[in-house]
Amino acid sequence: MTLHRQPRPATSLPAPDCANRAWARRSIALLQGDARRSADTHLVKPVFSGLRGIDVYLKDESTHPTGSLKHRLARSLVLYGICNGFIGPETTLVEASSGSTAVSEAYFARLLGLPFVAVMTRGTSRQKVAEIERFGGRCHFVDRACEVYDAAEAIAAQTGGHYLDQFTYAERATDWRGNNNIAESIFTQMEQELHPVPDWVVMSAGTGGTSATLGRYIRYRNLETQLCVVDVENSAFYDCYQTGDRCVTKPTGSRIEGIGRPRVEPSFLPTVVDHMIRLPDAASIAAARVLSDMIFRRVGPSTGTNFLGLCCIAADMMQSGRSGSLVSIICDSGARYSDTYYDDTWLEAQGIDIAPHVAALHEFVETGEWRLPFGSQGLV
Repeated sequence: MTLHRQPRPATSLPAPDCANRAWARRSIALLQGDARRSADTHLVKPVFSGLRGIDVYLKDESTHPTGSLKHRLARSLVLYGICNGFIGPETTLVEASSGSTAVSEAYFARLLGLPFVAVMTRGTSRQKVAEIERFGGRCHFVDRACEVYDAAEAIAAQTGGHYLDQFTYAERATDWRGNNNIAESIFTQMEQELHPVPDWVVMSAGTGGTSATLGRYIRYRNLETQLCVVDVENSAFYDCYQTGDRCVTKPTGSRIEGIGRPRVEPSFLPTVVDHMIRLPDAASIAAARVLSDMIFRRVGPSTGTNFLGLCCIAADMMQSGRSGSLVSIICDSGARYSDTYYDDTWLEAQGIDIAPHVAALHEFVETGEWRLPFGSQGLV
């Protein structure tokens, strides 16, 4: 008897999207190559004679290829979009940004051959706009900080693109448990120091993503380090931390580019923050100038906020007779702000007087005497 094989039924599985998967593999390889080529950023240790018993360390993120802390975030956001299937070979990338994130995203968009549109307020520094355009990005301007979100969503819808949305995805796009994130890098670099486990890490909040990564990592590693987040005027983050209300808003935007938001961003996690301080803008700008004098190169205004917060923590530690180490971050270079925060005429036009804060901060870092016109708990 002859046996006849039954024909196999036609498969019901869909044909794989080979072209898009191949593009995604090539793109991820390009992004990973960028990470491997970029050496880890330095942890610098400036000496301040007045901060007796306090070792200060500053993680210098300005040395990334795109000049800021946001290089890490931009790469993570693009990887997140590709791995979730949101970004393909023809996708226009869109972001709402005060500048630095958009500069870094424009760099990665060019690396992948994708169009990029940055939505920002008209007051964004001209240097940042020029850098975005130099990487092939396009800038779309709005009048108020609260308008960037809707404008970015609308442009993404019109172009069939992808809204990267740093304010929502910053905390989830970054691997907070390690993988050479900024937290793991800091604590690894600290291992051979006199006080290897910092008493405090001090960080400002823009998206809230970096503070979320730091706070989560500290808890994950079961470290005694505490996280202080410093906020600025016209920002909703401090009020959210104090009240627990995530719906709080502010009518105007922050005057310190890159940090502070008129609403509580989804990536801001107050539950991983141990302490918050709200600081005056004039003192933040003064602190950027003072730190620039001490390390012989200009830093950006958000770094000034970070350094001012670190000084507040140091003042409390010295008053209590405690020694230890403090870590903060140099977010970007002051070269991007030569026509704003480093221009006395611009400051005068904005009604910002930094002179008393500059003098008092110089005295503090040189002698340890706190004579700033506000306490070490900042503005309450």
